[in-house]
Amino acid sequence: MQRPRFELPEALVMEILSMLPVKSLTRFNCVCKYWCSSFQTPHFISKNYHNNLENNNLNLLLSRCDGNTFQPYLSSLSNEKDQNYIVKQNIHLPFFEDDSPSVYGACHGLLCLFDSSKDKAAIWNPSTREFKILPPSSIQRPPYFSPFEETYLTLDDVSFNDAAFGFDSKTDDYKFIRFVTLTFVNSEEEYAHPHFIYQVELYSLRSNSWKEIPYPDYNPNGKTLGNNYVDGICYWKTVTGAYLDFRGLILSFDMRNEKFSVLPIPEFVGSFPEYYVDLLVFNGSLGAIVYPLQRIDTSFDLWVTSEGVWTKQFNIKSIPGVVHPLGFGKNGDLFLRDANDEVLVFDASTQELKELEINTYLDHHRFAISLHTYLESLVHINGIQEVEKYVIRQPTRNASNEY
Repeated sequence: MQRPRFELPEALVMEILSMLPVKSLTRFNCVCKYWCSSFQTPHFISKNYHNNLENNNLNLLLSRCDGNTFQPYLSSLSNEKDQNYIVKQNIHLPFFEDDSPSVYGACHGLLCLFDSSKDKAAIWNPSTREFKILPPSSIQRPPYFSPFEETYLTLDDVSFNDAAFGFDSKTDDYKFIRFVTLTFVNSEEEYAHPHFIYQVELYSLRSNSWKEIPYPDYNPNGKTLGNNYVDGICYWKTVTGAYLDFRGLILSFDMRNEKFSVLPIPEFVGSFPEYYVDLLVFNGSLGAIVYPLQRIDTSFDLWVTSEGVWTKQFNIKSIPGVVHPLGFGKNGDLFLRDANDEVLVFDASTQELKELEINTYLDHHRFAISLHTYLESLVHINGIQEVEKYVIRQPTRNASNEY
């Protein structure tokens, strides 16, 4: 006797599928047209992302530079503590040639890679392996008239400084903002005195174009640890006042109304020139790691803000030899760089410090190693699939830390 055939309701099937990794869903695209089209709907993409968010399925990337070829690359780490965060895969970025791109985000699983020296940028979904090259800026940069020299000056250099990548929920758009410095000189003079003009450029993925927005009253300075975007707002450190009498501020930019504002750095910092304050994202909120400028054994305070109120989360006392935090991984593990430029991880719950042995001695500019985290996502960016011209993935042998 033939057993009766049971079929699950399609809604339940989609609910189950939304809990799977992106890699599995990519393979299942070929099962049937209905599944393929369902995986591309905003509802399914959002459901899958929020399942990853609820389960804290963080993926870890170390941004590095090869000491032999001087080429930038990313190391994808195992996100399981019992695997000692081994390097699973090295991802090389030939699109950026000889310069290490800065990594901005993640935002909904997307990262923005930006080489400020060559004005090259790309949005990348490392889960779906979609890669989109941003067009060059079309913003006009006309000659500058100097009232002091009573002549037009020539544009001598364009440099790109701080930046951020985030999401505008009002227009359902991903945006990339960057600060630009224009250097003008009098080409008639042998030793021309430079004049600086500042711009802010904003890229929209929806329109695939750039526009200029008004420059704020403060200049951002100092890198953040990993991401500097939280819930529609980007953050940078800035300062005001004169030397030895300046105070720290936080410059923010709202992706929805495209307006800047400033927040005071809270009083917990103490005397600002005597402390490092590194902004970062911790458990979905803006945070700050505070540690003394002059130290032998470093202690760290982590503060997190919620609705404008700063609360100390924990203090890590006297870690010998540690010089700089890199950021947080899964379950609050703090990644650090020591005096030998090796990568360590500190478990705040057990107070255990462990060296990860990621072979950073092979790296060029080991002090520039940075940590980035992202959640898997199916978000589309109207790009192309990874090709070796832009991205090359190299799994490590036996998941070891060797090349």
